[in-house]
Amino acid sequence: MTVERILILDDELVIRKALEEQLRRKRLSVCSVSTLKEAENHLLKDEFDLLFVDVHLPDGNGTELLDRIANMQDPPLVVIITGNGTVESAVECMRAGAFDYVIKPFSSSQIDVLMKKAKDYRQLVKVNQFFTQESVEGAELIGKSPTIQQLRSMVGKVAPTEATVLINGENGTGKELVANELYRRSARKNAPFIKVNCAAISESLIESEFFGHEKGSFTGAMQRREGRFELADGGTILLDEISEISPKVQAKLLRVLQEREFERVGGNKTIKVDVRVVATTNRDLMSSVHKGYFRQDLYYRLNVFPIHVPPLREREGDVVLLAKTFAQKFARKHGIKLAGFENEALKALSAHGWPGNVRELQNTIERAVILTESGAKIASMSLGLMPTMSTMGAFSGDQPVAMREPVAVESGGEASFGAPEIPSFSAPAPPIVNMPESDPECVGESESPLPLEQIEKQHILGTLETTDGNRTQAAKLLGISIRTLRNKLALYRKDGEFIAGEG
Repeated sequence: MTVERILILDDELVIRKALEEQLRRKRLSVCSVSTLKEAENHLLKDEFDLLFVDVHLPDGNGTELLDRIANMQDPPLVVIITGNGTVESAVECMRAGAFDYVIKPFSSSQIDVLMKKAKDYRQLVKVNQFFTQESVEGAELIGKSPTIQQLRSMVGKVAPTEATVLINGENGTGKELVANELYRRSARKNAPFIKVNCAAISESLIESEFFGHEKGSFTGAMQRREGRFELADGGTILLDEISEISPKVQAKLLRVLQEREFERVGGNKTIKVDVRVVATTNRDLMSSVHKGYFRQDLYYRLNVFPIHVPPLREREGDVVLLAKTFAQKFARKHGIKLAGFENEALKALSAHGWPGNVRELQNTIERAVILTESGAKIASMSLGLMPTMSTMGAFSGDQPVAMREPVAVESGGEASFGAPEIPSFSAPAPPIVNMPESDPECVGESESPLPLEQIEKQHILGTLETTDGNRTQAAKLLGISIRTLRNKLALYRKDGEFIAGEG
C-alpha cells in the first residue's frame, strides 16, 4: 500500500480523534497535531504520504503548508478540511496544490473514498516515475512458421489467466516480446507492468529493488522507497533472467509467490500485494536445480505454465519475413529509401545459422540498411555474413568462421572497410599440421601425434600465410583477438619461426 503514514493538522480535538480512529482501523500510521508549528516540526523529522490540514488554525492558515511542501523531493498529498467551505476557496486551494478538499462535518464513507483516490494516485505517480527511467520499446511476434504459430496459441491460452508463466529460450529469441504479449492479452492490461532485469542489478541491491527499503535501513537509504513488487500491485511483474538471483533472495521470492506478502528491507510491516508473475531464463533451470544453484521449490512455483521460445534456426521461412519487416522499420528510422533485397541477399539470409537469433538478424539488417544507397536493393555484401558450419559444412581443414562486422583490411599501409576476404573454396586450405610423408617401409606403423602446442603454432602460422600477412584478417579467421595473435607471434618469433608479412 502506497499511503501508510498520515499527519492530521486540526485544532478541533473531536475531528482529530475521529480521523485517527478511522485511519488506524485501516492499520495506518497516524500522527495528529493542532498547530502549524507542530506540523512543520514533524515534517522536518519524518516522511508522510498524506496530510489532512484544517484552514483556520491558532497560529496561521493551514494553506500556508502547501507552499512549504511543494519543494520537497517526494511531497505528501494534502487534503484541505474546513467548516466554512465555498466554491471559491476550494478552487483556490486546488490551484495552490491541494489534492482534495472536504467540508466539515464529513462522513466515514467520504474518508474511505478519499483514501482510495489517494492510494490510486500515488500508485500511478510511482509507476510513471519508474517508466520515465526505463522506457520499453514494444513489438509484436512476427512469423508464420509452425513453431511460432504454436507459440502464439500457447500465449493466447494462458494470457487471460492468472497463472505464473516461465519463459525459456536462447539469447535473442524474443522472450521479452512473449512477456509483453502475455501482458497485453491479460485481464491486467490496464494495470502496471513492471520489469526487473535480475542480471543487471547487483546482488547487494536486488533485495531492495524487489521489496523496497525503509529510510536508514542501510548506508545511502536517505528515504523510504517502494520496491518493484509494490509498484506492480494490481498488475504484472516480469522477472527477466530469473536464474541470476542469489539463494538468499530466492528464499524471499518464494514467500512472495506463495503468500503474496513481504517486508521492506529494514522494515517490520508486512505488505500484501496482488501481482501476476512472469519470469524468463536462458538457462536450463532444472539442471541448475540439480547442481544446487536454484531452489527446487522456487522452480516449481515459477514453472506453473512453461513456454519455450524457439530459436530462429527452427522457424522455417521466418527469416526472410523478419528481414523484410526489419528493413522497412530501419529504412524509416534512418530516412533511407530501399528497393528491397537482391536474390543473393535473401539466399544468404536463409542459409545463415543465426546463433544470435532474432537479435542478431535485427542488428544485421540495420547495418545493411545503413550501408545501402538510397533507392537500391540490399546486397549480400552489405549483410557481412560469412559461411558457418551449419551453412557451408566447413572450410578445408574444418575451420568455420562467423564474421558479422566489416573488418579493416590493410592495403598499402592504409585501412579500408569492406566485406572481409576469405579463402576460396577451391584454394588450398591453410596448413594445420605438416605431417611427414609416408615411408613405404613403415606402412601400418602408427606415428606418434604432434603436441597440441605445435599443432596450434602451425595452424596460426599457416592461416597468417594464407592471408598474406594480414593480421587483422587472420585473427578474424582464427576467432581470436588481434592482441592474442600478436602475443602468439611474439613467442614464435623468439623460436626463430618464419612469420608471413615480416619479410
